[in-house]
Amino acid sequence: MQRRTGPGGGRSGPSARSRTDPRTSGSRFAAAPRATPKATRAEPRGSARPVAARRTAAQVGAAKRTRAPEPRRFTGRAMVLSLVLLGLLLAYAYPVRVYLAQQAEIAALENSQASQREKIELLNQQAAKWNDPEYVKSQARQRLHMVLPGEKAMIVIDQAGGQHAAAGTGPTGSTKTGKPWYGKLYSSIEAANQ
Repeated sequence: MQRRTGPGGGRSGPSARSRTDPRTSGSRFAAAPRATPKATRAEPRGSARPVAARRTAAQVGAAKRTRAPEPRRFTGRAMVLSLVLLGLLLAYAYPVRVYLAQQAEIAALENSQASQREKIELLNQQAAKWNDPEYVKSQARQRLHMVLPGEKAMIVIDQAGGQHAAAGTGPTGSTKTGKPWYGKLYSSIEAANQ
């Protein structure tokens, strides 16, 4: 048996215990007192052990955790919605195509109408010129080589133009001669008689 020193510095043994504790007066070996400073310190250790056990259980449980099942990407509602949208797209595709073709046709017709209006405006201006008698006289002199009574018609042919006329070709290589229309008509009649 070990010897202990008590708080007073003396020996603590069966005789010392029997003096202080009336319960152990008749026995040789007495039990240790219940409330000691070591016993109070042991209680927090005992209470800490279940926490450590809980921690290890939580750590083990974390390793065994399984992932939640991922939801399906295409649910039934999403499939029905996509089919409805596809049906609407197909239903509106043809009318939209027809609408766009009609808009292009309308734009082309508007462009052609604008060009026709410009032509009409030019023709109206030319018709207004032909109503002027001086314009008619000038066009008759230029195009038909006609002259008023008492005037003499003179056609000036330069040296290069004369050589081309003799060769039967114009300055640009064409068969155009400087004859007036009635001269051409008369020459064609003579050529038909031969």
